[in-house]
Amino acid sequence: MNFRIDPFKHEVVVNPKYADNTWKILEHAIRDIYNHKASRLSFQQLYRNAYNMVVHESGEKLYSGLVSTMKSLLQEVCECIEAAYGGSFLEELNTKWIDHNEALQNIGDILLYMDRTFIPRTHKTPIRELGINLWRDNVIHSSNIQTRLLNTLLELILGERTGEVINRGLMRNTTKMLMELGSSVYQEDLEKPFIEVSSDFYGLKSQEFIERSDCGDYLKEAERCLNEEIARVSHYLDTKSEAKITNVVEKEMIANHMLRLLHMENSGLVKMLLDDKFEDLGRMYSLFNRVPNGLSMIRDAMTSHIRNTGEQLVTDPEKLKNPVEFVDCLLQKRDKYEKIISFAFNNDKTFQNAFDSSFKYFINLNPCSPEYMSLFLDDKLRKGPKRVKEDDIEIILDNVMRLFRYLQEKDLFEKYYKKHLAKRFLSGKTIFDDAESSLIVKLKTECGCQFTSKLEGMFTDMKTSQDAMQGFYAAHGAELENGPTLVVQVLTACSWSTESGITCNLPPELSALSERFRSYYLGKHKGRILSYKTNMGTADLKAIFGNGQKYQLNVSTYQMCILMLFNNADCLSYKEIDQATEIPSSDLKRCLQSLACVKGKNVLRKEPTSKNIEEDDAFSVNDKFTSKLRKVKIRTVVAQKESESEKQQTRQRVEEARKPQIDAAIVRIMKSRKVLDHKNVIAEVTKQLQSRFLTNTGDIKKQLESLIEREFLERDTTDSQLYRYLNTIP
Repeated sequence: MNFRIDPFKHEVVVNPKYADNTWKILEHAIRDIYNHKASRLSFQQLYRNAYNMVVHESGEKLYSGLVSTMKSLLQEVCECIEAAYGGSFLEELNTKWIDHNEALQNIGDILLYMDRTFIPRTHKTPIRELGINLWRDNVIHSSNIQTRLLNTLLELILGERTGEVINRGLMRNTTKMLMELGSSVYQEDLEKPFIEVSSDFYGLKSQEFIERSDCGDYLKEAERCLNEEIARVSHYLDTKSEAKITNVVEKEMIANHMLRLLHMENSGLVKMLLDDKFEDLGRMYSLFNRVPNGLSMIRDAMTSHIRNTGEQLVTDPEKLKNPVEFVDCLLQKRDKYEKIISFAFNNDKTFQNAFDSSFKYFINLNPCSPEYMSLFLDDKLRKGPKRVKEDDIEIILDNVMRLFRYLQEKDLFEKYYKKHLAKRFLSGKTIFDDAESSLIVKLKTECGCQFTSKLEGMFTDMKTSQDAMQGFYAAHGAELENGPTLVVQVLTACSWSTESGITCNLPPELSALSERFRSYYLGKHKGRILSYKTNMGTADLKAIFGNGQKYQLNVSTYQMCILMLFNNADCLSYKEIDQATEIPSSDLKRCLQSLACVKGKNVLRKEPTSKNIEEDDAFSVNDKFTSKLRKVKIRTVVAQKESESEKQQTRQRVEEARKPQIDAAIVRIMKSRKVLDHKNVIAEVTKQLQSRFLTNTGDIKKQLESLIEREFLERDTTDSQLYRYLNTIP
């Protein structure tokens, strides 16, 4: 059997004045809290009273009473704050704000039940939020505080900008209070006016400072101001204000003065570049990077400067006199700007591309650049008094390759390099075989195997020549022991830049020996033709002069032929030497000049005495010749670089060599495409050949016509701008 026990029911009678009496108790408590007398209150009893008011349907009275009481109390707070003067104004405001927050915390504890039940049910503002809003409306936005607060804050910021020390902690608490009152309060009551006055401040400051400072000092000041504003935000402003205030500084101090700063006389970008002011350049890059089009302005100004100075360098008559000095200047210029771009411009790829474009522009203004680059390498790789260290040669090669990439006429460089390499090989004056091979590898990597095929052939010929000479002396060594020593370099005609038909009459001893080697070589290699190039050889002679002094003379083959004539004659005329040797006239005069007219190397005496060689001159051995060295090297007087006529001939040979390359490129393209219009043929041929040389549109047109005549191509019958490939294989 189940029983149900019901609670004892009785009617609870509430005193009609209960709510009023209870509220008076609570109101008194709230006032005590604001007056710092909370320690004598019983929060448990107060909580019970507030709970009962809500339970007995007096929540509305409790809430409205709270609002009314807090307004009254905040009015008193407002009066206290208004009464504060000078620096104590912010201190009083912050003290009252702290007190208000503590009071809200205590009131929230007392009215917790109302905050959790009555307020959500009636959609009223929670106690904490209510207290914040009342503070905003009754204190911060009071007529006597709002303007005063703004002016005080702005004055403090201005003071800090002009070097005064302010209480940043107090400022931080004040701005934090504004942010807690709502983002709109912070923005409207401080941020917007702050940005406006900052714009005016920096606008005026920039105008004044730029008038009395150079570019470097101005940039330092702009950087300092920017960093100060960033620090100011981190110390006592909202982090969202950073972008706004930095935009103001960037606009007023940088964007508005970029052109003037760049072109400032004696201190702008050009002066910084000339003086390698990495720190100032880096600062300019960093600051200009903050504003629209800032970096493009630096880049354009730098490009213009590099092109102008580069053009002056490559057209300077003094620099053009010395190829090695010319290339050295180019390398120094490149190193200088590479360092600037790396250290000052943050290794910016757009700046690197602009520099490469500028360098490519002016280095190709001088048609001598390919020749001079090859002469520079020849100077570094050739044995001489200023011998390059082995550890440094690889660095030199890498630097030259960087310049080589800028050349448009790489095939012209190849022509000169092959010529100079041949002279080094044949004279035995190359320093490092490994360095020569390394450069070939670098060129091959850069331009492909076709570019270096002939150069590699030269290396092969030098090796096979050594083998040939070893075989010759192994076969005839016993017969040749007491005679002169012959060393022959057997060169493949297609790989070496040698002039045909240049020879002379060798002395009888060497003539017989050379013919013996010819017989030996042709006996080993059937079907070949061997012709001697005496203009490319060297010789070591043992000479005894009238004073009994013995010397070893290192001379050219031509000079050897001349000197050995004096074994059988005391005096010879120019015409007699010419008839006996049959050396070409221009070479003969240079050889005699180097043997008779160069001080310290004058092993011959010339009559009459003069620096020039004439056809009626007479020559004899200089019995009084002396030298501190026992081994005397006598160089032929010859120009280091080509004459204008020689340059013209070299260029003509290069242009002739380009024609089959253009033909091959056209045929490759048309064979794969079958049909292609004129514009695209030009574009693709140019692209294919740009690694070797910059093609001329006119040259491509000529070769197109030639291929049409040779029936490799034909024009479309309906469209003359369209080409068709003809299959020439049946």
